[in-house]
Amino acid sequence: MSYNLPVTSRHRYRLAPLALAALLGACASTLPPTPADRAQIAPTLPAGWSRAPAGAVHDGDWWAGFGDPLLLALVDEALATNLDLASARANVERARAQRDLADAGRLPQLGSSASGGRVRSGENYSRQLSAGLDASWEPDFFGANASTATAAAADFAAAGATLQATRLAVAAETAIAYLQWRGTREQYAIARESAASQAQTLQLVQWRVQAGLASAVDAEQARASLEQTRAQLPALQTTLQQTENALAILLGRAPATLGERLATAPEAAPSLQALPAGVPADLLRRRPDLLAAEWTVASALATLDARRADRLPDLSLSGSLALRAATWSGLGGAGAVAASVLAGISWPVFDGGAARARVEAQQATLDAARASYRAAVLAALGDVEDNLVALDRGGERVAALERAAEAAANAAELARARYRSGLIDFGTLLDAERSLLSARSSLAGARTDLALAGVRLYKGLGGGWTAEATRP
Repeated sequence: MSYNLPVTSRHRYRLAPLALAALLGACASTLPPTPADRAQIAPTLPAGWSRAPAGAVHDGDWWAGFGDPLLLALVDEALATNLDLASARANVERARAQRDLADAGRLPQLGSSASGGRVRSGENYSRQLSAGLDASWEPDFFGANASTATAAAADFAAAGATLQATRLAVAAETAIAYLQWRGTREQYAIARESAASQAQTLQLVQWRVQAGLASAVDAEQARASLEQTRAQLPALQTTLQQTENALAILLGRAPATLGERLATAPEAAPSLQALPAGVPADLLRRRPDLLAAEWTVASALATLDARRADRLPDLSLSGSLALRAATWSGLGGAGAVAASVLAGISWPVFDGGAARARVEAQQATLDAARASYRAAVLAALGDVEDNLVALDRGGERVAALERAAEAAANAAELARARYRSGLIDFGTLLDAERSLLSARSSLAGARTDLALAGVRLYKGLGGGWTAEATRP
């Protein structure tokens, strides 16, 4: 149902707004009450973490805490060239433009037009020229346009927060790939050293067999142990190259292009100096993915308000001022001026339930966004708790394996000396060498896992990002 009120006289022009106000006042009584779904999302959070390591949160470039210049350079390059980040930045610009578009829809629109032509009436022809201005405006009495603009602003903020979440993820994934590469390289070096040591043991056993001091069984056992260790080298080389390829892709590079740069990586095991600590409130304030989820809920709520307002009357005002004449010179005459003002109301009476269905669909979208937000909060808490445990127990594991590796090295050295002297059999030496290889490999893996847990904890706490476009 719609009403168009053309201005045909001065009295009608004065009465039209009064009629509109009366009609809109009657319609205002049908507005729904403020929905309860505007309540703030406040998930239940624990008062603190189950384990809080000593130290302070390393804000900013947390990866600098590893004290590795190559890691610092790789992460900085990834943040500048990663393709996922480039896509996220483009999404922010698109959301910014959509926000500006929604804001522009709330303002009066002004346009101009000009035309010229010949008109035939029977046997007569006449020329008609016109030039004018057109204006229109839709007063937002029930907030439909304002809600749409609010939703667009929330979408822009969500896109900005998603950009920061992507930045944090790229930094963490780059650090993880690099630390995994270093850990694999250490494993490879240990396997090569063990193979070299076992080759020497095989030579020793062969000499003893030739001297009649050992059996051929001992020689074959030594050979089998050596080949088993050598068999680890191709698998480790494969993992090393695959990790390098993954790191190159994170940097927006082609695979197998980082060999020379990675050759400068330090040999020492990585260690993170500053361990993050905090409380759940800090987590919610810092993590950009949670901010993005919260802005998504705000956008869905504003869109729901817009869908509800769409079911109410819509007022539009338009007007035009034009000059019309048969000649160019006639456009300057007083009789060439034509003006009009129109006010219209449109109000859907029957649409088969389409408007109600749109409201219900948007309500479901809002419910889904809220559930996703709460799930993201729980997942974030789980991430932090898991990595706090990994850091806590990982440190204990590294300390124990360091002692085990030291003892295994001493045992292997003593076993070689005693085997040369004929005081022990070859089986004892073989066990000692295998224990040494296992202890050193386990220690290298534990150190890598500990460093990775530190990276994941920083990511879980939302550290290492700066707000570039997270607010509308």
